[in-house]
Amino acid sequence: MASLKELRNRIASVQATQKITRAMQMVAASKLRRAQEAAEAARPYADRMGAVLGNLAASINDVETAPKLLAGTGSDKRHLLIVATAERGLCGGFNSSIARLAREDAQKLMAVCADNIRDCKYHTEALRFLESVGERSIDR
Repeated sequence: MASLKELRNRIASVQATQKITRAMQMVAASKLRRAQEAAEAARPYADRMGAVLGNLAASINDVETAPKLLAGTGSDKRHLLIVATAERGLCGGFNSSIARLAREDAQKLMAVCADNIRDCKYHTEALRFLESVGERSIDR
């Protein structure tokens, strides 16, 4: 059986761990609340952007005279793969999932049109991912 001093030390250790856990929960709840508020604040922007894009797509009456960016060329020779990842934080699984899916899509596209590939990247984390794939060197 443990001595009284060992039991007191153990109780104090457990209480200290509980305090740390409660503080971490409070910080996480605060971060979650701020992230939810930011997502809700961006909702009107996303709704309006969807409406603008819908109006642009609906306004194309004649494919011949419409801008190529809106009407497209009807050709599948070029594809654009946009990879957006999170910058930092505890999101390793999130970034890894995006990287895996992007790698699969890139490999499918390269199998179809490997002779006509151009890569662009702007976001630093996406840049690191694309360089890690090693399929092509990418210019900034």
